Amino acid sequence: MIDVSTASPAPATAAATDGVPRSGLKRGTGKLIVGSTIVTVFVLAALFAPWITLGDPQAQDLANRLAAPSAQHWLGTDSLGRDVWTRLVFAAQVDLRVGILGAVIPAILGTLIGIAAGFGNRVVDSSIMRFSDVIVAFPLFIFFLALVGLVGPGEGFWFLGPGELPIIIGFALISWVVYARLMRTEVRRVRSLDYVRAAETGGLPRRRVIVGHVLPNAMNQTFVYVFVDIGLAIVAVSTLAFLGVGIPLDTPEWGAMISSARGYINTNWWLIVAPGAAIATLAVGLALIGDGLDDRLKQS
Repeated sequence: MIDVSTASPAPATAAATDGVPRSGLKRGTGKLIVGSTIVTVFVLAALFAPWITLGDPQAQDLANRLAAPSAQHWLGTDSLGRDVWTRLVFAAQVDLRVGILGAVIPAILGTLIGIAAGFGNRVVDSSIMRFSDVIVAFPLFIFFLALVGLVGPGEGFWFLGPGELPIIIGFALISWVVYARLMRTEVRRVRSLDYVRAAETGGLPRRRVIVGHVLPNAMNQTFVYVFVDIGLAIVAVSTLAFLGVGIPLDTPEWGAMISSARGYINTNWWLIVAPGAAIATLAVGLALIGDGLDDRLKQS
């Protein structure tokens, strides 16, 4: 006879975790930790820039121009004797500011338009989608060239620096399309679920259906894409600055720093490597956060 009181509970424990691999419980955690650490370092550096640098990114020392990295100048000096480390850290303020606003504003605008398309009738949906096709047809960088020429670099607006406003406007006018299409697809998917149909047929006001039932389940992919889009926006604004569009070349900005140092790549390579590495590292960190969130959402 088998004594059930002493039977091992192992099979029951194994059965309880059936279908949920142990490794799957932490899926995406590593990416989130690494990505969040990278982004946090950049954000903190931007916030505390005056205290972790020499203080003035425009201060010139012509007698000490193109100096090699040293204890006094960690990343050397540029062609005007300006401290590269100081300019690199202050540049994070510009790129993060433009990158975040260049992704969040289109995300909000595109989300609202996508909801209108997803809940609208066939005419509204078709009109929005055809208009988005027209917007996508515009070459992005040519559009920025025209916009900057029309608006001009200016002297800065509110807390924005010179040349940042037209770039952010450009992102808002172009990048909303991706979010609108994404939200439209997610809204239509969620609306087809039984509990949402029941809420609609039960007479629940549309506003409550959208806010209480649709948005919480349709926003997941938008949150994922926002982090990736911030990285893309930072790369785009650095590219524009490298081409001399929008951000003035004397502004501490990573793309502008690379552009100013092009003539010294063979002799002072660190002038280009430092801002280039900053762009790549921050973009990778943001992509890891987006990828980690995507893994978590797929798991749930």
